[in-house]
Order: sequence, then C-alpha cells, then structure tokens
Amino acid sequence: MMHKYKSIEAKTCLAEKRVAFVGDSRIRQLFYSFIKIIDPDRREDGNKHEDIPFEDESSSVNVDFLWYPEANNSMKERLISWTQELSPKPDVVVLGAATWSIKLHSGSSETLQQYKVNLTAMSSPLERLAEDGEVYWVLQDPVNEEVLSESRKMITNQQLESYNEAAVDVLNSSKRSTRARVKLLGASRQAAMETITQSADGLHLPESTRNVGAMVLMNSLCNKLLRPIDGSCCQKLPPPNLLQKLSACVFLGSALVFLVLHVLGHNRHRRPVPPDVESLEERKPATAAAPLGPKAPFQALCRMGIIMAYFYLCDRADVFMKEQKLYTHATFFIPLIYIFVLGVFFSESSKETKVLNREQTDEWKGWMQLVILIYHISGASAFIPVYMHVRVLVAAYLFQTGYGHFSFFWLKGDFGLYRVCQVLFRLNFLVLVLCVVMDRSYQFYYFVPLVTFWFFIIYATLAMWPQILQKKANSSGMWHLGVLAKLLGLLLFICFFAYSEGFFGSIFSMWPISKLFELNGSIHEWWFRWKLDRFAVIHGMLFAFIYLVLQKCQVLSEGKGEALFSTKISNLLLFLSLVSFMMYSIWASSCKNKTECNEMHPYISVVQILAFILIRNIPGYARSLYSSFFAWFGKISLELFICQYHIWLAADTKGILILIPGNPSLNIIVSTFIFVCVAHEISLITNDLAQVVIPKDSAALLKRLGGVGLFSLLVLLLNRGSSATPGA
Repeated sequence: MMHKYKSIEAKTCLAEKRVAFVGDSRIRQLFYSFIKIIDPDRREDGNKHEDIPFEDESSSVNVDFLWYPEANNSMKERLISWTQELSPKPDVVVLGAATWSIKLHSGSSETLQQYKVNLTAMSSPLERLAEDGEVYWVLQDPVNEEVLSESRKMITNQQLESYNEAAVDVLNSSKRSTRARVKLLGASRQAAMETITQSADGLHLPESTRNVGAMVLMNSLCNKLLRPIDGSCCQKLPPPNLLQKLSACVFLGSALVFLVLHVLGHNRHRRPVPPDVESLEERKPATAAAPLGPKAPFQALCRMGIIMAYFYLCDRADVFMKEQKLYTHATFFIPLIYIFVLGVFFSESSKETKVLNREQTDEWKGWMQLVILIYHISGASAFIPVYMHVRVLVAAYLFQTGYGHFSFFWLKGDFGLYRVCQVLFRLNFLVLVLCVVMDRSYQFYYFVPLVTFWFFIIYATLAMWPQILQKKANSSGMWHLGVLAKLLGLLLFICFFAYSEGFFGSIFSMWPISKLFELNGSIHEWWFRWKLDRFAVIHGMLFAFIYLVLQKCQVLSEGKGEALFSTKISNLLLFLSLVSFMMYSIWASSCKNKTECNEMHPYISVVQILAFILIRNIPGYARSLYSSFFAWFGKISLELFICQYHIWLAADTKGILILIPGNPSLNIIVSTFIFVCVAHEISLITNDLAQVVIPKDSAALLKRLGGVGLFSLLVLLLNRGSSATPGA
C-alpha cells in the first residue's frame, strides 16, 4: 500500500534536507511531481536543459534538478564532487538517464557498452553517497513508439529494456556491499505500460503516472520516519512490545493447560445458549444441561489464541499484501443488490409479531452491518450521499442500544452487578484483546467505547432514585411523568456537553479516563463520534417508553397479519414515512460537503429511523416475516464490525487484505469466508468465557472485579510512568 502524503507531512519528513534530481527531461518530470507534493501550488516554469532550484523556507527543504541528460563523465564528476569532505552533499540523490544516449548515437550497441562502462565508473561514488544518505537510480519507463517524432524513432522499448538490464546488472552486483546499496526505482513502469498511450509525445509520461512515481519515492523516503499505517512499503515492522509478548505467553499457556486436561480426560463441556447483548435474555434449553467443565475456558482461550495469531499475521506481520481501496458505484451497489436479493430469498415466518421483536431486530442489525461492510471495503465514504445514509445506519445501531436496554430495565428492573458485568464483558472482551495483541488504543475501535459509554448513561438514568419500573408506573400514571422528567434531564445533559466542547475535553482528558478515550494523544475523535450521534440513544429510549406504554394500554394491534393501527392511520403513517425517506435521500444527494451534513445529521437521522420502523411494522404481513439470512449476521454484528479492521480490510481499515494476489474475485470470496467464520467463532468464545469469568455469586464477582481493578490500575501506572520517561 502507498500512503498519499500531504504537504505538511512531506515538509515534516524532509525538514532541513537536501534532495538532488540528476538526469534528463524524464527526471525533470519526476522532480516537478515530487516538489508539488511539498508545494501543490508550484508551477512547472523552469527552463528546459537547465538546472532548476526549489526551496521551501518554512521547512528548510532544498530540492534541486541538475540537467545531466547522459550517464557520462560530467555526471560522474558531479557525483565525485559530492563525495569530497568539504563539499556539501545531498541527503537524497535521484538520478537516471538513457534516452539521450540512444537518441544521439542512434541506438548503437557500442553506446550501450559505453553506458555500462560509465555506470560501473559511477557506481563507486554512488555507493559512497549511499553510505550517508539515500541514492535512487530511476529505471527507464516505456515509450509509445507509434507517437514518437522522427528524431526519437530510435528510442524503442527494446533499447530501453537493454539499458535497464545494464543498470540492474551494474548497480545490483552481488560483489558490492549490501549495506550501502543503490536503490532501483521502477515503481511507475507498470503504470506507464498502461498509460503511455496517453502521452502527447510518446516519451514523457502523463501527469497522473509520474505522480505515482513521485508518491512512491516519497513513501520510500518518509515511511520509515513517519510510519503511516497505510504505507506498507519501505519501513521495518516494529518488534512486539511487552504486552504483546505477555499475551502470546497467556495463549500458549492456555493451550498447554488445555492439552494436559484433555489427556487427563476432563471432557465435560457444554456450550451455553448465547444471550442477546442488548436484552441479555436466554432462550431456555429443553433439557437441563451439565455445567461447564474445567477444560472449557482453556479451550476457549486456545481457540482465541489461534485467531489472534491470524489477526497478527494479517495486519501486523509482513506476510500478506495489502492494496488501496478504489471507489466506483459498481463496487458498492452491485454487492448491495446481491445481498438484498439473498436476504429476501431467505424470508421466513416470524415466531413473534410484536414491534421490533427479537428476530426483527437481529434482521435489522444484520442487513445494516452488511451494508456497512460493503461501504468500508468499497471506499464509499468518498461519495457523500452513501456516506450520509450509512451515518443513519450507525445512528440506528445506537437507537437500538437505547431501545433494548431501556426495555430490559423497564420490564425486568434488574440493575444487579451481574447483569452489568455480563453486558460490559460481551461488548468489550474482543476489543480489549485486540488492544493488546494489535497494539491499538481502546478508542481506535470507536463503536465499542460509544455503546459502552451509552450503556452506563442509560443505566445511571434509570437506576438513580427514584427507580421507576413498569410495575410501579402501572399503579399511578404520575410515574410516567417521572420517566419523562428523567429523559428530559438526560437531554439537557447531552445538550450541555454538546455545546461546551471545552468542558467535554476537560472531563475526558483527565487521567485515567483519558486512556480510554484518547486516540494519538487527542480526544478529538471521541468528541466527533460522540457528538455526531448524540441524540440517537435518547431517541431509542423515548421510543421504547412510548411503545411499551401504548402496548400496555392495548392501543396497538400486534396480532398476526393485523395492521398496527386503524386503516386510515396506518395508511397516513406509511405515506409520511415513504415521503420522509425520499426527502432525506434528496437532501443527502444535495449535500455539498460532509461538515455541513454532519451538523444536521443528529437532528434528522431519527426521522429516517422512525420511518423505517413504521414501514417495517405497520403492515401485519411485513411484521409476520423476517429474513433468517440477515438475522444470522445480526447475531454476530458486533464481532463483524470489529474483526473487519484487521482480517478483511487491512492497515487498520485503510486498505484491503490480499490473501490471493492477482485474482480479486477469488481473494474477496476466500477472505470474506474466513472473516465471517472467525467473527462467528469469536462470538461463541466470548459466550463461553462470559459464563466462567462472570460468576452469578455476588461475593465471588466482587473479588474478581477487585482483582481486575488492581491489575488495570497497575498497568495504567506503569504506562504513565513509561510515557513520562524521556526517550521512552
């Protein structure tokens, strides 16, 4: 993968450095493309066949083009002058030449032999320059022989290939020291084979192609210094840190214990029925099952260790290739149509016909997650209308968070510690493991901190005095006003934080809270994510409250095949819902930039969400069906969202993982199959470990929480001490 360097990044990397481009008009082209990365406003106004200087005063970067069209004694003398102690030498030298030699001597074989002799003579000063800096020899790009002028007809691709072979043979000789190797730059050659037909004169590359060469050169120079995550070339992989090594030891130790227990015959193991993270309700098995055996947690950790090794190999080791995303409408909309056809094909009768029943919410989460996955892998965020519709899907996830947790607390009134720990473990287990194994901050996986934060807010809102549950509210209608008052207080709390960025920053920048919400030393990302969907959760809570009250008052008709309201009201609501859908799409299509649209998003996303709920639930026949295909994915939607970062996408979502190079279709099939299987397996592992790690006994649970708290505090103190140490 190639990082696209911005001006400020290039200036930071090249600060106080000298770069010299030495060669013919093709090297001059590369020079201009290179300095335009540093200064995008720079014009190509230098004289031909002359030296051209460039200086950026803000960063003290000097980049010079030196006109030496042939690899001859003049070029050699310039290189030798730089090797002398008193002469200021460039930190980077980029040079190349061949076309003028072919042109002036009509492509004779004697000229090629002299070219080899001259390169051999220049190789010694080039090696000396490479000891203290970086030296690149630019291999010759192809030409379009049909367009070349008569004076250049002797410059053929066969001739250029011979000159390239000569350069590789001389400069890559195994007899020379590998410590000061002259690097061969041929990155734009492959692109030039496809685009040279667009060249005006058949010799010089189109601007887009030469820009690729310049960007590859910038990556080669700067990736090892700035270490961009999407710059996978030209940088050494960092060695595993202490926590990564300890995690490997834990997984290996678990595998060893599992093998010992297996040999000793501890085979009793039952997989518990997985509860839903939002409601945490278990479907009771028909027969009583045996409790988990002692082997179960070690088996789960062993499986998790194998999966984490795959994660590490995919996105931290230099094993698999990665490629850039390239958005086209076809790469987004064709897979979208395909999965929706599949979803409709797997339609089944629902066991329940209530609004937002379990099967329907699983279906909702499933198709939204699949759309988000396609959105990410296709790079569709570049297309604003798609970006805005996907923003509504993220808001809908948070809406479901508010709806699900409010419904559970309102109906069951279970504010116990066991319930809280179960939810937190299921939400955070995978992310916390990835933070250690992949060496990423908690906020990097932004959705989990978001839903975890809002779970605490929902819990605090409903658990604080007075606790108002459905049983209590049934005794007096005044209690309903109490719930509305709590929701109003929560709304004011949200508005206060949203319009007071300074106060928000001061709260979440305090240690140790900052360790959870900072990304690259800043809480800006957390502020952006929190503010963008700040009303979605309270919308979900309010909808749950209104729905449950209407349901209790028997206002709704939720029987199989029955419309939710009377015919007139149902038709009116369906009409308004469809109109709101179309209006939102028109508005999203007219958005000029993401910033303006994001400002409106928190206020209008709920209209789309409510419109979907009404369209999906008002007709009795629609409420009686669901897609088992989407529902299956909905049950592992959280794992899918997190796992995509490293084993489907790559470079922390910046690119695409390549398991099978050269065959994009087969690669996406294989990588997707593995990705979905891994996400499903992690869901099962999380469920297994939750039964062991979170005991129902309060005393045992408190002891474990105390141990976890002390361990976390120790890790934070060590981390704080190491970060405060100079040079650490």
